[in-house]
Amino acid sequence: MALEIERKFLVDNKMWLGAVEKRISIVQFYVAIAADRSIRVRIKDGKEARFTLKFGSDLPVRDEYEFPIPLQEAQEMMEFAIGTIIRKTRHHVRHKDYLYEIDVFSGELDGLVMTELETPDAVSQDMLPDWLGREVTGQQAYSNASLALNGYPEPVLS
Repeated sequence: MALEIERKFLVDNKMWLGAVEKRISIVQFYVAIAADRSIRVRIKDGKEARFTLKFGSDLPVRDEYEFPIPLQEAQEMMEFAIGTIIRKTRHHVRHKDYLYEIDVFSGELDGLVMTELETPDAVSQDMLPDWLGREVTGQQAYSNASLALNGYPEPVLS
């Protein structure tokens, strides 16, 4: 089990594009969602699949278990998806030795661009890149599970 501290930010500009190290096409869906847990299947680049269980109601810090599964089984499980199947391209961008995963959504969530920073430790404000938009850490509407169930979130005023 790996404990993660996850921060999320909206991204409203493209200043990060020149620093992309890697791109991954992701199709993900949920087969179970509750207030304190979720079960997700993720397919990367149409080549590999993973089954993920997340536990805890505190969005920034949760217990996570992840296992590889056969691609064909993941594709078969898509039939049991709850809500929208999420399609996005994940871009890896490094800033001050931290890896940011910038997700550019397509399909029903087209136009949404968010980044996640997952670390075992807290990252101070002065270590964050200038291209980050509004922080949405802990806002349920911006969790992937909520996006699958409820679609594009209404703007949340901070």
